Amino acid sequence: MTQYLSFVALAALLAIAPGPDSLLTLRSTLLGGRRRGAWTASGILVANIVQGVVAASGLGALLMHAETVFRIIKWAGATYLAYLGFLAIRAAWRMRSTGAAPDTKLPLRRSPWSAVWQGFLCNITNPKVLAFNIAVLPQFVGAHAGVATLLTYALTLSAVGAIVLVGLVGLAGVASRVLQRVTVRRSIEGATGVVMLGFATALAAEGS
Repeated sequence: MTQYLSFVALAALLAIAPGPDSLLTLRSTLLGGRRRGAWTASGILVANIVQGVVAASGLGALLMHAETVFRIIKWAGATYLAYLGFLAIRAAWRMRSTGAAPDTKLPLRRSPWSAVWQGFLCNITNPKVLAFNIAVLPQFVGAHAGVATLLTYALTLSAVGAIVLVGLVGLAGVASRVLQRVTVRRSIEGATGVVMLGFATALAAEGS
């Protein structure tokens, strides 16, 4: 039990650390409210579960040792993060070019499935999630642990991450009501775009 609780603590620290998943969830909530943030978090959770199942089944280890496949995943992740960054910067630029008054409230697109899909792709194309499952889980459960044990730990990682994201959605939701002004939204989009491009660059450069 002590070993398991240590893993939970590590999972919590990992989930709290800023990353693409938390940034995307924060942006979705601030710009679209709690509901959109929750949909984004749900997409991330599904992707986390998929990555955990892949790692627990042993397929993840094969992918990690297949250099070509791993590079494809890495570049797909970097490309998608860059795409999200481009979308955010474009949105900020369009808000500027509309010439709307600073206090104008802009209508928000509320497409739940687009939020789910963005969250899913943001996580599933991040090779660091799979690498963590493969590299860290055996250190807690032992090299000869069964699939059931590995899956329990992997799903725990997903659950802890989901709890942290839900908390983030709740906190950001409080502020979302007062962050709908065009100037504030433009700042959020612009900052998000720059940071996402930074994540993309770091991922692309890693191991190059």
